[in-house]
Amino acid sequence: MADKLRVGIIGAGRWSKRAHIPGWVRSDLCDLVVICDRDEELAREAAEKFGVPEVMTDAEAMIRRDDLDVIDVCTRDEHGESHEPLTTLAIECGKHVLVEKPVAGDFHRVRELSDLAKSKGLKTKVGLTFRYAPAVQYMFDLVREGKIGTPWLFNGYEQNSQWLNPWYPQDKRLFKEYPTELEKVGTDPDPKKIEMSSLEGYGAPTIDIGLELINDDIEKVVCAMANLVKERRRYNVDDHLERINWDDADMWMGTTKKGYLFSMQTSFVTVGNYPGITAWIYGDKGSLKATLIKDPETHAIQKLEYADGWADPNADANAVKYRELEIPDKYWNPGHQPDDDWDTAFYGCLIQNFLEEIVSGGEKNEGNFEQSARVQELINAADRSHREERWVHLPL
Repeated sequence: MADKLRVGIIGAGRWSKRAHIPGWVRSDLCDLVVICDRDEELAREAAEKFGVPEVMTDAEAMIRRDDLDVIDVCTRDEHGESHEPLTTLAIECGKHVLVEKPVAGDFHRVRELSDLAKSKGLKTKVGLTFRYAPAVQYMFDLVREGKIGTPWLFNGYEQNSQWLNPWYPQDKRLFKEYPTELEKVGTDPDPKKIEMSSLEGYGAPTIDIGLELINDDIEKVVCAMANLVKERRRYNVDDHLERINWDDADMWMGTTKKGYLFSMQTSFVTVGNYPGITAWIYGDKGSLKATLIKDPETHAIQKLEYADGWADPNADANAVKYRELEIPDKYWNPGHQPDDDWDTAFYGCLIQNFLEEIVSGGEKNEGNFEQSARVQELINAADRSHREERWVHLPL
């Protein structure tokens, strides 16, 4: 195309360089023209690595530029300090927006921003990375085609051992000196004051997958959050452990309006490899299981398996077996490279999907703010359930 979309990204940290930036620079539908970060040295290092011509340190000034079509908000957002205000400004300035989760902590605000973007004819996308894994996209299509019959039970797991070691810092940024101005996480030891972390950060993309597969609204949820590793090093510059009361593991379950079941477990102190997602969907004719876990021996990053519940009605029920399915090439993005790790691979599919939606000008827009608001409402409900020790009914 003659006129490519012009993109500006806010954030030049690890996730930006491993996931976001490769997706933009590999696509022939856009030009990544500017990287913005408060740390100019970090921005320049990323720009040099990926051949981006310009860097900035003022995010608001970048968003207000007239020569940008798409804004990517890839910033850390511990307590709602960056995603919501930067996203709001970008939409007000007429830009299509990709933002990391959560868009905002309160689902009502996410819905408001969704409505604002729609009123301006803008497309939105949230970093619900794993719905774009080729195994999951193929899984979605198979369920829609009736491969498992009526989907009626979902089990979702997000588990890895990233923070199992208490000396791994709660805040994994590499500080050069002690960060005196940051608001600390998990300072109140009261179990009911536990700070949400895994439930929102790791649960959101798995909840998103489950909602797409079960194809029904959740009617009520009950949740328990836990802080299993109670003392941890807070920053990389610390030489001691301290009490940090954050959600490093949680479980919740829900029922849908049609009486189906939906369960979730998320944790980053459970032994497992990145990215650590397993999604099972069961129906009245069969089951599909997507595994997004990097195999340390084969280096495979995904697998999709299918079990047919009606393959042989005369067979012993114990003979049911999951068989691996070959994932068609069409589910990969054009910029994919065979040796891509999971973050680069799956996020490249997300970005290509977003660019194609914008360029097409049609109604298609998956993983948008409206869908993210639905996910965030469930997170808000599960959080409330834990604190009030009860079932919480939806809508909130």
